[in-house]
Amino acid sequence: MSDKSNSTPKGSVLYLSHGGGPLPLLGDEAHKEMIALLKKVTPVLGNPSAILVISAHWEEDKPTITSGASPSLIYDYYGFPEESYRIEYPAPGAPMLAGKIFDLLKSHGIDASLTDQRGFDHGLFVPLKIMYPDANVPCVQLSLVKSLRPDEHIRIGKALVGLLEENVLVIGSGFSFHNLRAFFAPSTKETQAMNEAFERWLIDTCSSRQLSESEREHRLINWESAPAARYCHPREDHLLPLHVCYGIAGSAARQVFRFEIMEKKASAYLW
Repeated sequence: MSDKSNSTPKGSVLYLSHGGGPLPLLGDEAHKEMIALLKKVTPVLGNPSAILVISAHWEEDKPTITSGASPSLIYDYYGFPEESYRIEYPAPGAPMLAGKIFDLLKSHGIDASLTDQRGFDHGLFVPLKIMYPDANVPCVQLSLVKSLRPDEHIRIGKALVGLLEENVLVIGSGFSFHNLRAFFAPSTKETQAMNEAFERWLIDTCSSRQLSESEREHRLINWESAPAARYCHPREDHLLPLHVCYGIAGSAARQVFRFEIMEKKASAYLW
């Protein structure tokens, strides 16, 4: 008898820093390292049958999943050039996958919701237009929860471990550094040191094999105690997709990517 588990591709989990609004799609020089990374990592991910994106740009009272067959795009950014609002990414939805995610959450005691009305925000279409420009892989988006509790988002991830048995790519689309004021303020030695200190802590937390998984989870839940945590994340919306990713993966990241976006240190993680 053949072993089907050897012939079925397993899913991957990737937390990425998606940059500033639509700038990566506009040829912005300050995003060239990020763009190069996304192009480099995509071949490693194989050919997923579907993609689940947990976007930093969507929060609901409970985890909510896009279930439409042909979601529109949400241009959820302001003050950018006119072409930013004409970007197209006609990826199909994946209603069956949305239903499976809903069922997995429910079976783990997590109240969830489906919506066939919401489209894809730039946390999805900006990185995926770089990674999968043909827009031919079905996509689903999953919201954050408005509580912004790290333990709750790890729990959501743990409920979705079953997705890894299928050829589903899970992407946590956020930003490992997300202080908007800092992007537009003069950089100083002090702010550079704060950015670098948090990045070192995050990289160690996500990738060190010296940590037990209970220690890793404890650090992620208590991320506010990390060096310069609230400087790097005045609000944690762009960090929490990482917590969902870790909940699904449950281990040290197998690969860490370091790069700069808009003169700030950033990172991405692949499981």
